Amino acid sequence: MNVTLDLIVFLILAVFMIVSAILAVTTGRILRSATYLLFVLFGTAGIYFQMNYSFLGAVQLLIYAGGITVLYVFSILLTSSRNDRTEKLKSSKKFAGLITALAGLAICLLITLKNEFVPSHFEHGELPVRTIGNALMGSGKYQYILPFEVISVLLLACIVGGILIARKR
Repeated sequence: MNVTLDLIVFLILAVFMIVSAILAVTTGRILRSATYLLFVLFGTAGIYFQMNYSFLGAVQLLIYAGGITVLYVFSILLTSSRNDRTEKLKSSKKFAGLITALAGLAICLLITLKNEFVPSHFEHGELPVRTIGNALMGSGKYQYILPFEVISVLLLACIVGGILIARKR
């Protein structure tokens, strides 16, 4: 196996994302969990940039790492009390979580090992931005204006709901 700079950068990003994801799930404080999620989203953007998907990397940084994480932090600060900590889990729930995680890992490994990922079918780079924009903002078949608008209304409803919950306290 050839060790290249791309492989080294990918492995560093993968380890960074795995550690951040584990910390996001296991930490006792919810605000720290949102911060670790932000690190995972930054790592995902790094992998997009490494694959020469600059548009997807920019969208990942702007929408997910920027907007969605700010929305999470805004919601957490509106609805949580000062010293919010998670409850201690019973050992039966920890065992069920471990079994579920191992089952998910086994399914992922089975799918990965059964399929052949032929490098010749993968094309580096991306579509022109005009083509992506037309697909996102078009209303025809395989175009995404309706889901885009539904998600924006859903996020608006979440923000209004968070404000209403905060005002009741």
